[in-house]
Amino acid sequence: MSLPAPPVRLTITPQPWMTRPESRALLTALARDGGQARFVGGCVRDALAGRAVKDVDLATPLLPEEVLRRCAAAGFKVIPTGLAHGTVTAIVNHRPYEITTLRRDLETDGRHAVVAFTDDWQADAARRDLTMNALFCDGEGRVTDFFGGIEDLRAGRVRFVGEARRRIEEDYLRLLRFFRFQAHYGKGEPDLEGLRAAVELAPQLERISAERKRDELLKLLAAPDPLPVLRLMQKHGVLAHVVPGLRGLNTVATLVHLAPSSDALLRLAAILPHGKGRAAWAAGKLRLSNEDRDRLSLLLEPPSDPSGLMDAAALRRAFYTHGPASVIDLARLAVAEKTLALADLAAVQAAAAAWVPRHLPVKGQDLLDLGLKPGRQVGAVLRELERWWVEEAFRPGRDALLTRAKELARL
Repeated sequence: MSLPAPPVRLTITPQPWMTRPESRALLTALARDGGQARFVGGCVRDALAGRAVKDVDLATPLLPEEVLRRCAAAGFKVIPTGLAHGTVTAIVNHRPYEITTLRRDLETDGRHAVVAFTDDWQADAARRDLTMNALFCDGEGRVTDFFGGIEDLRAGRVRFVGEARRRIEEDYLRLLRFFRFQAHYGKGEPDLEGLRAAVELAPQLERISAERKRDELLKLLAAPDPLPVLRLMQKHGVLAHVVPGLRGLNTVATLVHLAPSSDALLRLAAILPHGKGRAAWAAGKLRLSNEDRDRLSLLLEPPSDPSGLMDAAALRRAFYTHGPASVIDLARLAVAEKTLALADLAAVQAAAAAWVPRHLPVKGQDLLDLGLKPGRQVGAVLRELERWWVEEAFRPGRDALLTRAKELARL
């Protein structure tokens, strides 16, 4: 492998996240007595790409204990989030900053690394995954690039630092990051060396935790148009090592046009098999949260044929039971799967916009006050009241509901 070219330096206009008081105060604390600190990674990459910056991370030659000491002395709350790997989190005026000591790898096993701290900025950049993530920027906006990351970013070229296979073998999750960054930042064909290495090493994803694979998959699905990369991954058999048994990808193509801002979980539902038990299977495979599991269950196992949504009573029940956002998701998915017409989706969206949330005017205590005995009877009567109230388009008031409750309980 040829030696890296000399670092390229350019100056960007200082960004708001660089100049806000919290960032300046943190840089000042770390720079005392000859110390150094630079912004690193995603914040620098996205600033250069003209994208919104979310998390702000810093790198420094200072040892973690010294970072802790300086932050505490400056009055910042500081959390030792990963001291073994040189990472601490400083909270400055409620803003979190992850600060990591410069490192070089001593030993890797494809999942974890043993590191040594260093004061060599290039050595730290050399252990990072992609060239566009190996960028440093000081507080004045001066960017340091050891491996051509600026040029790659401008060209939409997602490229590993150094030898692609070696980078992936250090942490096999990097092969999914390669595809994820291709979906978000890539232009045209993917880097051939990176693609070849990712495909060859894809079976090693079995060694990676479900949680880490899930996070990468959902971030990939959240790209403006993930379809070209999903097709690439499916063509080369990579997707099967993330979630086996996926359906075709044409539904995703339609969803991208129907809802450009649709979230990753809706797109995940589009590529997963439908049917009883599929949501629980996927949730277990990907270690989804309970909230995501329940939402996926609604999408993969809808309570009725989505075409029935065009019945006014069915639509009322769906809005009341699941909420308008979930019903719109069901309708979008049904249109993408060609079980609902596009005009029907527009009707559902219009009805959702006009929907006013309702709450059953009576509660269990009201039934107890009528003389019903605590237990199953109260629950059964309350459910029947709710069913009747929804079927009657929410027209019956409290008095009518209590009268019907007496009839049901034969009081």
